[in-house]
Amino acid sequence: MAHHASAKKRIRQDAKKRLRNRYYKKTTRTSIQKLREMEDPKEAEKFLPKVISMIDRLAKRNSWHDNKAANLKSSLTRFVTGLSATA
Repeated sequence: MAHHASAKKRIRQDAKKRLRNRYYKKTTRTSIQKLREMEDPKEAEKFLPKVISMIDRLAKRNSWHDNKAANLKSSLTRFVTGLSATA
């Protein structure tokens, strides 16, 4: 176990950061799932920018890789566009 004060502090900081990252990731995953379950094109178009913003924030914080964020945004945008095309 850690013996130095700085090591103990680092462990405390990492624990806080881990919880915060888990919260942001879980919230974003839930929002993505909610968007994919939507059937109303107007509602989905309104919700899409919020989800994209959440994804960008995770990529900026390095919680998710930039390419993962780009792929998610692309697929979600295609999904919403497909909804409005079929309606």
